[in-house]
Amino acid sequence: MSRTKVAIIGSGNIGTDLMIKVLRGSRHLEMGAMVGIDPASDGLARAARMGVPTTSEGVDGLIALPGFAEIGIVFDATSAKAHEVNAAKLLPLGKRLIDLTPAAIGPYVVPAVNLDEHLDAPDVNMVTCGGQATIPIVAAVSRVAPVEYAEIVASIASKSAGPGTRANIDEFTETTSAAIEQIGGARRGKAIIILNPADPPLIMRDTVLCLVAAPDPAVHDEIRRSVEKMVADVAAYVPGYRLKQQVQITEVPADQPVETLLAAGAARPTHQVSVFLEVEGAAHYLPAYAGNLDIMTSAGLRVAERIAAWKAGLR
Repeated sequence: MSRTKVAIIGSGNIGTDLMIKVLRGSRHLEMGAMVGIDPASDGLARAARMGVPTTSEGVDGLIALPGFAEIGIVFDATSAKAHEVNAAKLLPLGKRLIDLTPAAIGPYVVPAVNLDEHLDAPDVNMVTCGGQATIPIVAAVSRVAPVEYAEIVASIASKSAGPGTRANIDEFTETTSAAIEQIGGARRGKAIIILNPADPPLIMRDTVLCLVAAPDPAVHDEIRRSVEKMVADVAAYVPGYRLKQQVQITEVPADQPVETLLAAGAARPTHQVSVFLEVEGAAHYLPAYAGNLDIMTSAGLRVAERIAAWKAGLR
């Protein structure tokens, strides 16, 4: 079966790890080009050693490559502002874009939640690392009971946050918060990211807090089952994704002031659902503690493979 050729813009940690994942034996994809702006980057050097065409002249260099016409999907692993420029140049040329930055030009995609909803979109957005880790949990809860408010805290090793991540902190909070509502189903969402400077570096940890109006204990059991199933669904393409402990559901005291957290017209929640996650990286290129980067590349790869299979007429 013929495979779809892909290009990766961004030869840093995320782009290089994604390239290695494609080269390790993707069923539907093959590397067509690795694109950077630093001729001395490790990512470009690795790509060249592995026989992948390279350019250090950014998106313009990609367009000028002899094999550009054969490339069907382009991953963008640069920054939110750079993606706006890249999309403006590539979309008119008919390229399908998978955006691993928080630019959010196209619709949000979280594979475990809405993988098949935007297969024909020209530019899909992978939200953020924190979004990929936590939005499935919010969605799992909202499938059982209305989520009046959802708050996520993503704690990542400072060493795993490169220049692009640090430049996109504001976009991270805005994009993730919006996707918690649009994809997760919460009436109001909030996202917080913490860069943990601990040495040795700590594995990515995520906390998800959902306020729900669900007084029935039977509903609580259903919420737990829904969350556990969702964790298994995500772990199918991110093997290091797991619950750190059992799902906690506690009563919200009647005198606890939660009204400022809620959207207008929301029902007052009766219970708080707390979910604690850990994401360990596969260590294909990045260290195992960099689960935040691994979940982005794994999710992006999952979406690209699904798009390629769909275009080939496969289920």
